[in-house]
Amino acid sequence: MGCSSDTSQEGSGESGADVSQELTYATTSDVVGLSPIDTNDSVSSAVIEQVYETLFVRDPETMEIKPHLAESYETPDNTTWEIKLKEDITFHDGTPFNAEAVKYTFEQFMSEERAAPRASLLEPVESIEVKDEYTVVIKTKEPYGPLLAALSHTNASIVSPEADKGGDLNQNPVGTGPFVFEEWVQGDHVSLSANEDYWQGAPQLKNVTMKVVPEYSTAVSMLQTGEVQFIDAIPTEQLPRIESLKNVEVQKREGTPVYYLGFNMNKEPFNDINFRKAVSHAIDREAYVKQLNGLGIKNESLIGPKVFGYNEEAADAGYSYDPEKAKQLIEENGFGGQEITLLAANRESYMKMAEIVQAQLTEVGLNVEIETMEWGTFLDTTTEGNFQMTFLGWSNSTADGSELLYPNLHSDNIGSSNRMSYSNSDFDQLVKESRETVDQEVRRQKLIEANQIAVEDAVWVPMHHGVVTVAYDKSVKGLQIDPTGQWSLYNVHRE
Repeated sequence: MGCSSDTSQEGSGESGADVSQELTYATTSDVVGLSPIDTNDSVSSAVIEQVYETLFVRDPETMEIKPHLAESYETPDNTTWEIKLKEDITFHDGTPFNAEAVKYTFEQFMSEERAAPRASLLEPVESIEVKDEYTVVIKTKEPYGPLLAALSHTNASIVSPEADKGGDLNQNPVGTGPFVFEEWVQGDHVSLSANEDYWQGAPQLKNVTMKVVPEYSTAVSMLQTGEVQFIDAIPTEQLPRIESLKNVEVQKREGTPVYYLGFNMNKEPFNDINFRKAVSHAIDREAYVKQLNGLGIKNESLIGPKVFGYNEEAADAGYSYDPEKAKQLIEENGFGGQEITLLAANRESYMKMAEIVQAQLTEVGLNVEIETMEWGTFLDTTTEGNFQMTFLGWSNSTADGSELLYPNLHSDNIGSSNRMSYSNSDFDQLVKESRETVDQEVRRQKLIEANQIAVEDAVWVPMHHGVVTVAYDKSVKGLQIDPTGQWSLYNVHRE
């Protein structure tokens, strides 16, 4: 992350300590709501992250999980997690943070009636008990290795039971975090102010505004003039313009998302490994990634470098670009002239992948056309299995490999989230074992083995692993982006 010694501001004339401790962040969409229990989208999460807190967090540098609102934990047996909580913390409404609040939050999260969109995070939990004021005991139906990853997810943030019972957290959020909710003017902005009584000490920023700016190019102009000081999720085509701005710093780091080409295993010849190998060898991912302006990483592994369960050996285990080998496989197996429809959602990034792959598969002798579809319809169509080959992404927001492999490729989920209908009993067994042990080193080994099987089966062609981005005014200091794309403003100030 670059820092500049030049504290003078375009259009402000202020410098050093005189800069007002206010920050405006621009986003192209409004929040859906402000309750961690009732939402599951990245825009809402960006605000929820500032107002609420989780029991555990991932260190943005090492990606290791460490206690946050929790003090410590132990696992007396494979299905019991006893979590000690930090004491003397209060919610923004003055009520105490304690074991009762944790039990209340998680029971709401798991309640069928409430239907929390990310309820699956705690699906294996059987019961939550209060042992004493600052100790909570979580029992799971079977051993559940990714529990700490689930408890560090923004949607597992702890809410004030009083505020939830007495009002609507989606409209009036109440957490323990460094910023307190002030107002939400729908379609325009959300404003927050510093929590002067925050348990780790008050933040230096006094006011934070999330402003809705529907056009990204407008947000870039506002960043240039100093009207906003912070934007994230930079589109590839906007990057050169943003990098040319004198008053702006850009931060990029390898992230957890993966984007891939997948095959429908219920249809021929897509269920034939030789066909999948031929397609893998035909695609020049190096050339494709170059077009992303540094916003993508080439890696053959399904589990990316920033996700738990990654192993460097998997990076080269796939089928690298070799059009001659692709042609040979096509000829030997009689795939020549095979008609293929590539299904792509009508989002710019997926359309780009489809066009590149179409051209390269045509070169090796396949007959390829592209079909495009609106996002919602696309999700339904692929879930129903009405496609041959398609492009998808997975954000890996828990940064845990079993939460990538289990929903997307385990045969339990054929007909729902396993859109490719992939079924391999050895793979299934390893993924199951990675979820059902609490020994993290054993989990890592199982995931490495399962990932290797999927890579060798050419179940996906990983197009690229994501790079997460932020751009901010040079007066903004201390901003750190997590590989999942999340960020906290607690350690941020302006100078």
